[in-house]
Amino acid sequence: MTRLVMWDIDRTLLIAGKATHQAYATAFTAVTGVAWRAMAVTAGRTDRDISAEIFAAHGIADCEPHLDGFFTRYADEVHATRHLIAEQGRLLPGVRDVLHALAGRPGIVQTLVTGNIPAVAAAKVGAFDLASAFDMEIGGYGADDLARAALVHRCLESAHAKYGGPIHPVVIGDTVHDVAAARATGALAVGVATGGTTMADLARAGADVVLADLSDVDAAVAAITG
Repeated sequence: MTRLVMWDIDRTLLIAGKATHQAYATAFTAVTGVAWRAMAVTAGRTDRDISAEIFAAHGIADCEPHLDGFFTRYADEVHATRHLIAEQGRLLPGVRDVLHALAGRPGIVQTLVTGNIPAVAAAKVGAFDLASAFDMEIGGYGADDLARAALVHRCLESAHAKYGGPIHPVVIGDTVHDVAAARATGALAVGVATGGTTMADLARAGADVVLADLSDVDAAVAAITG
């Protein structure tokens, strides 16, 4: 059996600072010609979902004709300022040690299920030298769908195609959206209260295990593999 460990990125693994939000604003104006007003709430949401709200708030009812160009420009902007991710952001407690501990266990595949588009996901984990921990080819990314559960489904399908079955899926994230996606897909839900969601709220959402953070490496590994 393969244990497929699907990690959220933002406020689960790391905090990226404001660089990517600035890239979002720059790309939006470059593609649409519309002056930037404000960012939407992003926690737990996909870039496709966030973009739909932002475009509508700026007077563009249908974002779909713009999305390919916008995501390309957004990725270019993040790439150009990628050094700011590590300079302005930080890795969260225990992350590197937990990833390393899991990588040393047979039958475990780690990947990303994140609201970020693939290029931005790669830039964020790459800024902290984490990319080698993940099979990013099979991940679920925010350009693919509005709903987070759909990203988990896509990841599971890709993992089955690459590794065969059976697969035991685990979703790790800091929001109720991550927990809901895990429950909708039959995955073990591990909530980490390193974002804006409390341990109590993660538990109420249905998380199977809730951790304050990943600083207790043994406890985190046990939660993910148990």
